[in-house]
Amino acid sequence: MQVEEAQREVRTVYLGGFVGQLVSGGLWLLSAALSTWVAPARGILVLVVGGMFIFPLTMLFLRLAGRRATLSKENPLGSLAMQIAFTIPLTLPVVAGATLYRLEWFYPAVMIIVGAHYLPFIFLYGMWQFGGLAAVLIGTGVALGFSSKGSFSLGGWIAAGMLLLFAFIGRSVVLKEQARRAD
Repeated sequence: MQVEEAQREVRTVYLGGFVGQLVSGGLWLLSAALSTWVAPARGILVLVVGGMFIFPLTMLFLRLAGRRATLSKENPLGSLAMQIAFTIPLTLPVVAGATLYRLEWFYPAVMIIVGAHYLPFIFLYGMWQFGGLAAVLIGTGVALGFSSKGSFSLGGWIAAGMLLLFAFIGRSVVLKEQARRAD
């Protein structure tokens, strides 16, 4: 399988990241809401623990929609996807250190790490749009980290909005590609 074919399969199976971004965006929304209206600790817990379920929930929702939820065994990018997924839990100690130093750095730190984790998606999916998502998350995370006048949950709300927006952008890219191939 050639790289371009493998990337097309990733885009097609995962709808350009649509379902995964919806799940992730929903999780960030719930986390931001809990941080805003209940307690920051609840929002932190939901994002950290809930993050472990993003990929399984994505697969579940794809199956419930009647879609295939896994790549073919011939696709060499399946291993890359797994490696990318493990970058988040392996970097959580950095988030913990930042948060213990300054509570308001939780969302900015996670935004930077999640944004950096999206950079290899550019190759995985063959979609430059993931570079835009990475830039927005990283840039906003850095800006919020240097700002001392933000609310604790502001980064959570911004990340949720960006993830949900990019879900629909990714879906649009794949639907247009499928329409072109059908013609």
